[in-house]
Amino acid sequence: MKTKIFAGMVVMALVGVAFWGFEANARVMTFEENFFARSVEVASQTEDMSGKYGFDKAHSAVGFRVKHMGLVDVPGYFRDFAGTINLNHKDVAKSTVEFTAQMKSVDTGNGGRDNHLRTADFFEVEKFPEMKFTSTKVEKKKKQWLVTGDLTMKGVTKSVTIPFTLVGFAKDARGNTKMGVTAETSINRRDFGVNYGSNLPSGVPVLSDNIAVVLQIECNLQK
Repeated sequence: MKTKIFAGMVVMALVGVAFWGFEANARVMTFEENFFARSVEVASQTEDMSGKYGFDKAHSAVGFRVKHMGLVDVPGYFRDFAGTINLNHKDVAKSTVEFTAQMKSVDTGNGGRDNHLRTADFFEVEKFPEMKFTSTKVEKKKKQWLVTGDLTMKGVTKSVTIPFTLVGFAKDARGNTKMGVTAETSINRRDFGVNYGSNLPSGVPVLSDNIAVVLQIECNLQK
């Protein structure tokens, strides 16, 4: 009799555990399904997503890389920046791009080096506080987008062409439309009057002339 009672209790316990586990898993799955369904809804690339998009600083980066002594690329960022992309999805040529970066916000992870970059040897931020880009032409060749515009830094303006990728669109949990853009190009720092640095005895420059500019931009559609 006692054996039957014990066996019955074991069976009931196992059923209870199984039921709890099912309920727990059901709650997790429901949370995940709701979370992913409501948080990000990817928009179709065929939709007309035209509009004015503002840079989302919290999810973007304006950076650069410079080769040191011909060995490794040292990265840096401008932490204070702003920009807009006026996208005309139906007529790409009518699209425009502009952004500014505050030069004093330069950040390479080394305070002494950052202070040096702010001096006349490099950016001379007191006299030239901003770097600015204003597009003059936007075009699309297959999946590759190109934006040509005037880049102004340290009082010098040069026309540059930046290839970029329009990653796509998404809607967040609040229904806000977002756009992702990535870009990378190279500029010659000496074209903009940044001439500091000498060569090593081997002839290798301490700092490379060509600087990689790297943009990772998430934008919000402005209502």
